[in-house]
Amino acid sequence: MKKNALVAQSGGPSPVINSSLQGVLDACFAYSDHIGRIYASWHGIEGVLLEELIDMNTQPMEEIKLLKHTPAAGSIGTCRYKLKEEQSLDFERIIDVIAAHNIGYFFYIGGNDSMDTASKVSKLASGRGIELIVAGVPKTIDNDIGDEEFTIIDHTPGYGSAARYWAYLMQNVNEENRGMCVSECVSVLQAMGRKSGYITAAARLGDPCREIPLQLYMAESGHNLETLAENVNRELVRSGRCIVIVNEGFDVGGLGEARDGFGHIEYGASESTVAQVVTNYLNKVGLRARGQATGQVPGILQRSVSIYASKVDIEEAYEVGRKAVEIAIKDGTGWMATILRAAGNAYKAVFDKVNLKTVANSVRFLPKSWITKDGLDVTDEFVRYAMPLIGDGWPDIKTENGLQRFARLNIKLIDKKLSGYIPQRFCK
Repeated sequence: MKKNALVAQSGGPSPVINSSLQGVLDACFAYSDHIGRIYASWHGIEGVLLEELIDMNTQPMEEIKLLKHTPAAGSIGTCRYKLKEEQSLDFERIIDVIAAHNIGYFFYIGGNDSMDTASKVSKLASGRGIELIVAGVPKTIDNDIGDEEFTIIDHTPGYGSAARYWAYLMQNVNEENRGMCVSECVSVLQAMGRKSGYITAAARLGDPCREIPLQLYMAESGHNLETLAENVNRELVRSGRCIVIVNEGFDVGGLGEARDGFGHIEYGASESTVAQVVTNYLNKVGLRARGQATGQVPGILQRSVSIYASKVDIEEAYEVGRKAVEIAIKDGTGWMATILRAAGNAYKAVFDKVNLKTVANSVRFLPKSWITKDGLDVTDEFVRYAMPLIGDGWPDIKTENGLQRFARLNIKLIDKKLSGYIPQRFCK
């Protein structure tokens, strides 16, 4: 008897997360001799706990085909629900829902926390004697999964698009700064990335020849407000203007931090922002040029604007989703599909697998060898690593009546088979 499949998303979205979703769905449809019904969980693991499942077999194929160019996670939803060891009732509920709906394949799209959850679910199902194959699909714009030797994963789906966003944004901000520098001599922008500086570093891709008076303050840079001001004023004396990109995790002291369901700082919900603190500080201590510093925080636009999505990223996200299904069918449970890089000068992605336990809760930082000695920039080695990921040309986004046409699935939940349940963290 064929088993059903379940796919869910977790954590912050990306411009290409739905491309991975389509890859999973297309591959599941292709393996119809192994897989029966294909369900999607409405809003990630919360949907599993609440038994809120969507039958993907009933969705119009024209809508599924639009997933590849639909950004963020509105199609089936995501969540930030942290599953900890002590939440035994939640884990048992997941297994109960899986058993009730004859699910034999579980595909989880997410970051390192999600891979930890997937690994725990795989282990628990095995301990309960339930035939469940769990496979992970990597996702995060932060590019902070894996190791600094890039043996676990070369880059994560979503990062190439976030990097492309910053490369193009930097070109445009430079034009603004050139024109307004006599009154707004310093432009401060805040990039996502709590503890790693990959997104901040991507701003350099918009100026690989280093012609812009640009300073990058990665979380790993070791700078503080005082040294930042000194560096900015040195550039103002030299160029009369300066563009500053600060990591959202750049240490400026307390921000009145709010935290999300994973326990991570949610900068967009905190009382202040790093960019605002930096901007205020620069204006307070004084600038050695006419004008003042102004600050901008692109925020979630970095992870949800489809027009900046990298075509390379879109295709790789799709293929890694397909690879996860292939791994599940051929290699069994406990793996995450991964992207590695072929040897040689020409860029080529290689799709492989890695043990979920290896990825679970892994964190990698921008290698120190990729940060310049003054801590204000990245090296040419980083540019060679990241530039192929942003691709060339614009994504093929369908439009109707002058507006973008995204996938619109029919969110009709299937009938429940279990009694109601309140997730443990809902009670806190």
